[in-house]
Amino acid sequence: MLRQLRADDERFKTVTFQSGLNLLVAETTDVSRSTDSRNGAGKSSMIELLHFLLGARADAKHLAARKELRRITFTLSLDWPKLREELNVSRSGGDVKKVTLDPGVARRPDPTALSRIAEPLTLSLPGVGEPERLPVAVAGSQTVQLTEWQALIEQNLFGLVGDHPGVSGRALLSFLIRRVGDHGFNEAVRSFARQPEGQAAPNLAYLLGLDSTLAARYQDISAKKNARDQLKKAVNDPVWGRVVGKAADLRGEIAVQSSKIEELRRQIAAFRVVPQYEVLKERADELTRRIQDLSTQDIIDRRNLDHLERSVEEAVDPEVRYLEQVYDELGVTLPQQALRRFDDVRAFHAAVVRNRRTYLKEEIAETRQRLDDRKAERAQLDDEQSGILKDLNDGGALEALTTLQKALAQEEATLGALQHRLEAAQTVEASSREIEAARLELTREVDTDLQERQEQITRATVLFNELAGRLYGSDRPAYLSVEAGRSSLKITPKISSDVSQGINKMSIFCFDLTMAVIAHREGRAPDFLVHDSHIFDGVDDRQLTRALEIAVDVTAAEDMQYIVTINEDDLAKARNLGFDPAPYLVEPLLTDAYEGGGLFGFRFEQ
Repeated sequence: MLRQLRADDERFKTVTFQSGLNLLVAETTDVSRSTDSRNGAGKSSMIELLHFLLGARADAKHLAARKELRRITFTLSLDWPKLREELNVSRSGGDVKKVTLDPGVARRPDPTALSRIAEPLTLSLPGVGEPERLPVAVAGSQTVQLTEWQALIEQNLFGLVGDHPGVSGRALLSFLIRRVGDHGFNEAVRSFARQPEGQAAPNLAYLLGLDSTLAARYQDISAKKNARDQLKKAVNDPVWGRVVGKAADLRGEIAVQSSKIEELRRQIAAFRVVPQYEVLKERADELTRRIQDLSTQDIIDRRNLDHLERSVEEAVDPEVRYLEQVYDELGVTLPQQALRRFDDVRAFHAAVVRNRRTYLKEEIAETRQRLDDRKAERAQLDDEQSGILKDLNDGGALEALTTLQKALAQEEATLGALQHRLEAAQTVEASSREIEAARLELTREVDTDLQERQEQITRATVLFNELAGRLYGSDRPAYLSVEAGRSSLKITPKISSDVSQGINKMSIFCFDLTMAVIAHREGRAPDFLVHDSHIFDGVDDRQLTRALEIAVDVTAAEDMQYIVTINEDDLAKARNLGFDPAPYLVEPLLTDAYEGGGLFGFRFEQ
């Protein structure tokens, strides 16, 4: 149970709680100004401080972190399971990540983890047959991180150990201590506005003793569906569509890319580093240039050889005998001396022709010899070049191997990107069927589980019906509807009536009290339930009175605690109908007085 809420600022009005029903009343005063209202009395602030001290995250806008309050340390005293003394929890808005516990409390060992290491530490109590596991107390106060405090709450107040997907101590507390700032009184099955059913359902299932793990699996399906919807939008977008692509196209690209990678891997596997690679490469280049030079020289010599051979054919003896015939026909007789001179000239020209033929034949022979020599040299160079090229073709330099390896890494990275895109595309194209199949399978499992847990559902339904019956009479049907919905486990409290704000609030009252009682009976929740005065907004006087009477009876029967803030005029309605609130009033009486009124004892902008 919660015992006391206090602060180290003397202006703060300490709130002391008791077992059973606790009424924290706010009233107007005779000196209240016309602009004052009980909204400044601090009823909702008390709810916020309880959450703050029970592990709620707090940013710069949180109540306790306001500049007027951040230097104040708030403390909550409460009973702690199996601890013989009260636990004092202190926290300040100046350092919201730290929580001080007095006495210090270590987390209880996880039995499933210890069973793999050693036997858990137990303590036998006198008169008790079974050994009882006690929390480990730490001498003196202890400062822990907020996350550690949240884990202690989960384990000790809600019995959450090991994996508990979809269920958290903070979410459970949000149902046991609803906040008006989160619109927690709008719907019974949501602790804050627009809370997804799939997120709320595992926590409700845990409190009611149903399979929270099955309920949490709806969130996995919902997450996959959301991812698919987002990817589908991206594919349909003209820009992002090119980033994802179609599965068929991507499979083709992956096939081509895989082929490239296999070829590179084959080349690397067969690669041989050639010693003196650069020297061999330079020699191969030199041989290539020499062979090209020889070919050029062959072209020149063959052209010259052709010219020389034609010149030999054109070199003939000069013919001068035709001059005698010409002179005879003209009637001119040449003297013997002149004829002898013609013979000399002819002999001279014949000698010249013979000498030219001899020279040309020698030139032809030398040219042919050069062609033959170059042919032989070219053959030799070709053989040498072939050997070098074979060595170079079989291997290469270390730099070439490094280049191949870099190219392989780049191509593998490209393949990886394509495969990721294919996965995304397949999610878009195929996940719809998979999601639907998973949803149908989960629905079948949940249906089966609900049938097996029908006795548990019946107990909760009967209790809810009894509470609603005391409010509205037995002739108005009231029950809990529990079924496997399409997107979540659907747990719906129903009170047959015309829709009204008051009946909705009383449905929340009955539902919360049902959950708190069922969970407390079975050790899955602490023994307190807290409501803000908004639980009575729009509620008829008779139902308000009966709700307070129900709270008295149930808390006494179940040894529990119900804390509710209430306005004085609402309490007067119940008093007029015969309800005596005196035994249940807790200090202080909150007022809306501008000076000294309210929970904090001073006013500040909120």
